[in-house]
Order: sequence, then structure tokens, then C-alpha cells
Amino acid sequence: MARGGLIIFDYLLDENEDMHSLLLTDSSTLLIGGLQNHILEIDLNTVQETQKYAVETPGVTIMRQTNRFFFCGHTSGKVSLRDLRTFKVEHEFDAFSGSLSDFDVHGNLLAACGFSSRLTGLACDRFLKVYDLRMMRAITPLQVHVDPAFLRFIPTYTSRLAIISQSGQCQFCEPTGLANPADIFHVNPVGPLLMTFDVSASKQALAFGDSEGCVHLWTDSPEPSFNPYSRETEFALPCLVDSLPPLDWSQDLLPLSLIPVPLTTDTLLSDWPAANSAPAPRRAPPVDAEILRTMKKVGFIGYAPNPRTKLRNQIPYRLKESDSEFDSFSQVTESPVGREEEPHLHVSKKYRKVTIKYSKLGLEDFDFKHYNKTLFAGLEPHIPNAYCNCMIQVLYFLEPVRCLIQNHLCQKEFCLACELGFLFHMLDLSRGDPCQGSNFLRAFRTIPEASALGLILADSDEASGKGNLARLIQRWNRFILTQLHQDMQELEVPQAYRGAGGSSFCSSGDSVIGQLFSCEMENCSLCRCGSETVRASSTLLFTLSYPDDKTGKNYDFAQVLKRSICLDQNTQAWCDNCEKYQPTIQTRNIRHLPDILVINCEVNSSKEADFWRMQAEVAFKMAVKKHGGEISKNKEFALADWKELGSPEGVLVCPSIEELKNVWLPFSIRMKMTRNKGLDVCNWTDGDEMQWGPARAEEEHGVYVYDLMATVVHILDSRTGGSLVAHIKVGETYHQRKEGVTHQQWYLFNDFLIEPIDKHEAVQFDMNWKVPAILYYVKRNLNSRYNLNIKNPIEASVLLAEASLARKQRKTHTTFIPLMLNEMPQIGDLVGLDAEFVTLNEEEAELRSDGTKSTIKPSQMSVARITCVRGQGPNEGIPFIDDYISTQEQVVDYLTQYSGIKPGDLDAKISSKHLTTLKSTYLKLRFLIDIGVKFVGHGLQKDFRVINLMVPKDQVLDTVYLFHMPRKRMISLRFLAWYFLDLKIQGETHDSIEDARTALQLYRKYLELSKNGTEPESFHKVLKGLYEKGRKMDWKVPEPEGQTSPKNAAVFSSVLAL
Repeated sequence: MARGGLIIFDYLLDENEDMHSLLLTDSSTLLIGGLQNHILEIDLNTVQETQKYAVETPGVTIMRQTNRFFFCGHTSGKVSLRDLRTFKVEHEFDAFSGSLSDFDVHGNLLAACGFSSRLTGLACDRFLKVYDLRMMRAITPLQVHVDPAFLRFIPTYTSRLAIISQSGQCQFCEPTGLANPADIFHVNPVGPLLMTFDVSASKQALAFGDSEGCVHLWTDSPEPSFNPYSRETEFALPCLVDSLPPLDWSQDLLPLSLIPVPLTTDTLLSDWPAANSAPAPRRAPPVDAEILRTMKKVGFIGYAPNPRTKLRNQIPYRLKESDSEFDSFSQVTESPVGREEEPHLHVSKKYRKVTIKYSKLGLEDFDFKHYNKTLFAGLEPHIPNAYCNCMIQVLYFLEPVRCLIQNHLCQKEFCLACELGFLFHMLDLSRGDPCQGSNFLRAFRTIPEASALGLILADSDEASGKGNLARLIQRWNRFILTQLHQDMQELEVPQAYRGAGGSSFCSSGDSVIGQLFSCEMENCSLCRCGSETVRASSTLLFTLSYPDDKTGKNYDFAQVLKRSICLDQNTQAWCDNCEKYQPTIQTRNIRHLPDILVINCEVNSSKEADFWRMQAEVAFKMAVKKHGGEISKNKEFALADWKELGSPEGVLVCPSIEELKNVWLPFSIRMKMTRNKGLDVCNWTDGDEMQWGPARAEEEHGVYVYDLMATVVHILDSRTGGSLVAHIKVGETYHQRKEGVTHQQWYLFNDFLIEPIDKHEAVQFDMNWKVPAILYYVKRNLNSRYNLNIKNPIEASVLLAEASLARKQRKTHTTFIPLMLNEMPQIGDLVGLDAEFVTLNEEEAELRSDGTKSTIKPSQMSVARITCVRGQGPNEGIPFIDDYISTQEQVVDYLTQYSGIKPGDLDAKISSKHLTTLKSTYLKLRFLIDIGVKFVGHGLQKDFRVINLMVPKDQVLDTVYLFHMPRKRMISLRFLAWYFLDLKIQGETHDSIEDARTALQLYRKYLELSKNGTEPESFHKVLKGLYEKGRKMDWKVPEPEGQTSPKNAAVFSSVLAL
């Protein structure tokens, strides 16, 4: 029920005999118990049964909860203590031999009253059973002077107990003291018996309920507080018929509705005329976008799972409509009085800059699922220069780009195409978990051109939002296309990376990026002397050029786009005929249109913003005039629309006002190459396609239709410094891979926030806070023009022996033996893995006023050493990878105590280690992941995160979780090795070979103790002993008398002969 007494819902329980107890575990979860052998868990939001817990002792009549246990009182007289998560019995008290009447828990004490078996039957026991929950045993029973039927703790100054009998006697006493007969009070019930008793949350009021249905309230003050945040009790309104107020007929404004009238079918004097009271049925609400996205059609019927975003049979009413239906384009922001100098609440919440809140566990307990309920992967924003996350997502959701980039592999250490392919592979594997582009951005920072163009931001500039993000992302867009074009033009593929050059997309003169994005042009320069010069060139994107017109003239987007592509301008240029600079007329003609049309909007000043705003306003008025009275206020389905929804086209004819506001950009444009090298551009709608026919048939005549695929926008927010987000139309192939449905849907990508949106939202730009930066249009049926098969270019040869970058490295210093051809790993093979790291940037934190530390930005780590050891075979435990990773970035802290890395180990000039590049080692690990091996290690989640690898969960065997009990601390590898293997490792520093080999041995020990996972109960007892030993030892390994460890053993003696 609600506070006002209204019934919210009824829930019919099947298969249940009699229900006796309810327990509200949190605001939305309810436990129900009774005289059956199970307890039900009900979700109050969905009104559905979520769990059914089996109960060994049936008859649960009382339930209590603390921060440690669920307490269940049974009709047999027992009290069981159950685990909060699994509901398994942890302890059990046999309180009474007959039956249990009531019990309560406070602090470390449990007090119970009940009935004991006598010769004549059950008799009320005057001894209260008291238990100490710290030692889990009974203490001295408490004798009382009434027949206890109910009891409650009243912890005000002391932990007093209130013991109530059914006859109305009430006694107060201390649970560990003696009961005094002078402390007995009497309640005078209306009925013969008291049936229930409870204490308010504030402990200031006692409530007794008797058998006649009366409630007796005792308080310690005239105006008690029943709970810490109490509100006045809501009672049902009394009947007003008997106490009607007098009416003064001389007052014109007196409402006649004060007098209730009976229901009648006769005409009343106050009835409205029939012309003014015609029935106007309320339009059906719009169908949830999530339902339309996941809908599968069978014939003309659509089926979709219930997203459960609304309660059943409830529709929110819109109480406040806009005052002006059509003249509401110019919006006045709310008054900033009482808030900051500039209001920022007009920025929709999903568009605001998202930040990660770090705890002492780092990112492990951050709820990314709250921001992304799809299966697509977001990108984390805390890495330097992560402003380009939205553009990475745009490139990923271009299917030809995704496939072609992943087919590329070259020998260059810092190749953006290779790193982007690795990142795309992670996005493919992820099932909604966020990824990070740390390796891609690391390679990006090493490109000299990026630094020269000002694309690399300092941490302070990025945090404060000093740079103009719109200009920055447009420069980045031009840079990345040019760089990918150059990287993929290199056709020389080394032997170690053969297979990458076997793509059918490459040609000798152009790259696949050039084939997708390049537009071939003729630039003509005409001097006033009559001399004409023609040069052929190509461009990967276009920049919008706006007309200088302040009259409010209507321009189609297609007109502005044509003006920007076929640019005519007068400028000073060198004339070979005149042999000097002369005023020339420069024109540009298109020879070949690109498959993907990329447009930089260049809205960098108020002049361009005013042009967009003015054109959107003109377009809005024209759309209203075009649709006339058919336009609706809100986005709702008319009856005709529902009929269209079942048709194959599913076209909704009538848009709403909200969909037409701030829209100037078309969803499709049509381009036609003319015979005189001219270009015709026009906006294209679905109605045009129905009139002219499908665009595919006209491509033979040089006519192409481009559909909007993505828009990148700059969010202006003075509070956070602004951010960049992307609207992306995700195609059918992506939904098929991730969700198994054939569907197209627009999504908002705001770093790790991903949310489905309506398609009109992608082209609506309120220039006060949402400014367009980049547009991507793609040719219709683009995917059918390319071979979209991905052939993994990484081959087994990456695991073979390779030269070290270190000049002083000698064979005698070799710490590993590369795999032989007959040792190549197979699917399911075990590989021990460990990695060591160094710090590039220190952690940024602040101290709150209460003394706690808040992490603003975590320390940036870089992998310094990666070790892989054989997990089976005659050479089990022998490393086949032990790479030290060369880095060009400045190391702040080598963390020698924890990593074993010393200054100079990563310097190619003085290092004696096997030094290699991160890309080389990354390829080895990628090959092992793709082949299907299982990695064994300790704390692998952090290792893979810093290495920037996405590994399927079924390929990870992490000993930190294998030897872990729920809600207990994680145990170090050093303590586990000492406890289970009798090994003392990590004496002075950590060694990755030692750690990887120890993790393998621990996994073998786990299989031995758990009988290959078939006896979890016996292994649970082993873990209990482990934690008890750890608490006694304070989780510290005793200092060894003589330091020995596996790495000092003669392991390599027999192997060096190989």
C-alpha cells in the first residue's frame, strides 16, 4: 500500500500454504516466508519473483536483518543465521524445545522468547534466551515476571528490552541484568488479548494492537517523532455531505461545485453546448525507442521484450504545454538567480561531460552499466588527449573502415592504423564493458605532425577546457584521415607480418582509405591575361563555406554544400605567362565523388552560429507551413501511423513540433555529375525516393544518394569546460553481431555513456549549447561495394626468436627460451602470465574536509615487463616470453620494490635485458588470445587493462579470485605461495618469472584441492582455514632464515642444453 492507503498492487502467491513473515531488505526487495520449505524474494519495481531460497527447517515465522546476517525464526523453536548474499545457513541456535514466539537483535545480542514442551503440552517459558553474536554462543538466560509473547530492544541510553505478555503486562529490563518486578506496567486493551507490538524507529513511541482491532500508542512526550524524517500521517478525507458550508449567491466567483450533486442523465443548466463539448480522444503515447530498436517482425506483427521503463497501465500526463504552438523557436533560458553566473541546466543530462568517480579500489566498483545498457563498448575519458573518443567511435561504426583497418599490419613501431585496428578488435570483443585507447593515444603522441598541428593537449588545458574543442576535433579529423591514408599506402610487408598485404583492397597507386574518402578534383586558375592552368588534386574531406548574407534568405544545406565543394574565388596567384602574381579566378570541378563524404562544419564564431540558427528557424517555419494543421505538438503516433507501422516501409508521415525545431541538416542528399564536369546537389527525402525510384538504378548515370551516418557536436557547458559527443547511426551488421537482431538505430556516444536516441535528435542543433562540428555522409549500399571479411594478419611467426633492441644484451643473460615449432600453443593450453609496470604520471588527489582522500585522476601506468611461461609439457614452468618494453616517455617512478625494474633496464643504450617494443610484445599476446589459450596469473585484470588488451573471461584463470571468499579481502600471491606451496617469494623485489610460475603452481593446487571443481564444499573449508590463518598472521609471511625462492632454483640447468 501507499502512504495514503491506496493499494499499489496485489501479488498472488502460488504453491504456498500460509505466509507469516515479511522483510523489506532494501527499498525494492521483499522477502516472504511462511509454513513452507522456501522463502521468496520479490522485486517491488517489477512485481516479479526473482529468487526462491530453499529452507532446511520449514516454518519461517519471523525474519530480521542486520549488516551481518539474515535471522530466521522457525516454528520448531530454532533461530538460523543466514548469509546476506547466498542465504546459506552460517549458524543456528536451538532456542526453545516447543516453539518460538518472538526475537530481536541489537548490536552483538540476540534475545528470544518462546514456548517449552511440558507434560501437558506447550507452556510459555519465562526465561528469555540471550546469545552473544561475537562468540556465537548462549549467555545467562534472563528470568522475567510476565509470560513473554513479544519483545523488542529499545536502545536509547542502554540496550533495554521491552517484554510484553498477551494479557497486557509490559516489563522493561536489561538483557544482561536482573528483571525487577517494580518495572512492570499494564496496558489496558479493548479486547482480551494483545496480538502485536512494535517500537518506532525513533524509539520514542510504543504501539500495541489488540484483538478488537484497536491500536494503543504510548509515547514519552506529547509530540513524539516517529522516525528521523517523519511526515504527517495521511488519513482518508471524511465525508463532507453532513457538513456543507453555506453559500452566498451574491458572489459571482463562488464555485458551485462545493455542493455535490447526484449523477443524472438529464440536461443541467451548467452543461456546455454540444458544439463546445465534442469528445477529443487523447492520442496514443509514442512507442518507446528501445521497443522499436529490439522489435522483430513476423509478418505484420512486431515482437519486442518489455524494457520495463514504465509501470503497467500508467501514462504520465503533460500538465504544461508551450504557450505558443508554432512561435516557440526562440527559447528564453531560466533565470540564473540563485545559481551560477551562467545557467547550465539547459544542457541535457546525457550530453554533459561524464567523469569516473574513483574509490580506493580504483575502477573496480564503478558502475559503468548505469551509463551504458547496450552491448556496444564505450571509451574511457581519463587518458590524456581522449577528446578524440567520439571520432574513434565514428570510424569504428563505418563497416568498411572497421574491416580494412583490422586487416592492416605493418612493421612500423608507432603506426596509427595498426593501433586503431587493435582498438577496433577490442571494441568487437567487448560486451558492453568500456575500453580505453591508451596504446593508440600513446602512438598518437609520438607523431611529429600531431604536435605541430597543436593536437596534443597538456593535461591542464584538457582539464580546464581552454582549447577550442570544435576546431581541435576538426583538425584531428583531417589529420587522422591523412595519416591513415599514408600508413596504408606502404606496401612493403615484412616476413614476420606476412598476411597483412594479402588484402584485395590495396592498389599500387592508392590506399583503401583513399578509395573510401578521396574526392578527385580539377583546380582551374584563370588569369586576366587569358592564361588558364589546370591541376588535378584530391581531398579527403570538405570544409563548409557560408555565404555572406544577413537578409535571412533561405539556403538549403545542399546549396551551401555545393558552394563549398565547387568553390569559386578570386585571389592573387602566380601566372607563368605574366611571370608575376596576378588576380586570378580559381574554380574547382569534381571528377570523382567519394564513397564517404566527410564535412567539417567550421562553426567557429558567432557569425556561423547565427547562420545555422537563422536557417533552422526559416526551415522550421517552412515545415510548419508545409504540413499545415496536420502537425502535432508532441512526438505521438496517430491512428494512421499505427497502420503504417505494420507495413514493410513503416514510414511515419506527420512529424511533431519538437522534431522540426533546430533542424536544418537533411538526412540524405542527392549528387549528380553533369556532362560538363558540373555537380548538382539537392536535399533528398523518402518522399523523393518514392517519386523518382530507388537511387541504386540511377548510379549508372552518375547520380548518388548519400545518407547521414554520424554527426559530431561540441557541447558548450561553462561548468565543465565543454565536451565532444557523437550521434552515430549503427548499422544492421553491428546489431547482428552484438544482439542477434537486424536493425538500424541512432545512438548517442558520450565517452562511456551510450544511449539510443531518436533520429531527429541527431540533426537538432540548439546553437546555445549544441554546435555541429563534423558530418559523415555515406553512399547508399556502401557495404556491398567492399569485401568485408576480416583476415587476422597476426601469424605464429611472431612467437619465434627475435633480436633485442639492447646493445649490451648477451645470450648468457637470456632469461627465456622461445617456443619451438613443435611447441606452438593450441586452444585450451595454459600459459602463466605476469607483468610489471612503471609510473608515467603521479596520481592526482585531494583531501576532503572530513580527512578522506578523493582521487581526481589516477596515476598513469605503462607496462615495463611481460613474462609468459609454459603451462604444460616437458618444459612446464620455463618462460618463452620475457620482454622488457622500451619506452620513449619519461618515467616518474620505476616502482623497483614492486616491479623489480631498475633505471636503465628500459634504455636500449645501457640495458642488458631483452628489450623490445610494446607493439612486438602486444602482437605475441594477441596471437595467444586469438588462438584460444588460457592465461593463469594473479591480478590479471589490472595487467590486461594497462597492456590495453581485451581478453574473453573464459580465457582468464585468476588466482586472486580462485582463492577468495565473498566480501572478504583479496589475498596476496606471496601469502598464498607460503600457505599452500611452502614457498617464500618476493623477498626483496618482485620478479615476473617467479610470479607467473608460482601462479601456475597455485592453479594446479586449486585443481587438486577442489577435485577439478567438483567438490566446492570441501574447498570452502580450505578457504576458511586460509582466512583464519591470515587473520592470525596479520597476512604477513614470516621472515625466512635463508632466503630461497623458485627463481634461484636450478631450473634452467636442464633447459640450457636445449
